[in-house]
Amino acid sequence: MIHLSKIEINNMFLQLFIINRSGGLVFTKNLSSLSPTLSTNDCLRLGSTFHGLHAIATQIAPIVSSGIEKMETDTFVLQCLQTLTGVKFVITATPGTTEINELLHAIYEIYADYVLKNPFYEIEMPIRCDLFTKHLDRIVMKLSSVQGRRKQP
Repeated sequence: MIHLSKIEINNMFLQLFIINRSGGLVFTKNLSSLSPTLSTNDCLRLGSTFHGLHAIATQIAPIVSSGIEKMETDTFVLQCLQTLTGVKFVITATPGTTEINELLHAIYEIYADYVLKNPFYEIEMPIRCDLFTKHLDRIVMKLSSVQGRRKQP
């Protein structure tokens, strides 16, 4: 049986969703073994639902808004980075997790380097790029270890 301290459970990245400008889910990845197991259909539904809510939020906000940037609950945090081209990078994490913004920007950077510059990648299509996944794993591991060191008493 695995025993995790409250610090470990409260400071971890859970899932990544990348949503194209049309609202289609083009990439999803569990970032932790403790992230909920979702079916492919559940992930697709979550991606399109978030895209719709994001669009509605830009329209109903009383001031000029770029949509949903962060949602915090008692059980999880959801943070979104929308690019100028409309692609959304969405991370879920446990409450108290720091470095989410840094992770989103790092993912956007490797997305630009390893996905968009890949001559075989077609815009708006699912991302299947080994170099992107490899660098994503490295970044998550690096920021997760920074996370653990910062929160230790």
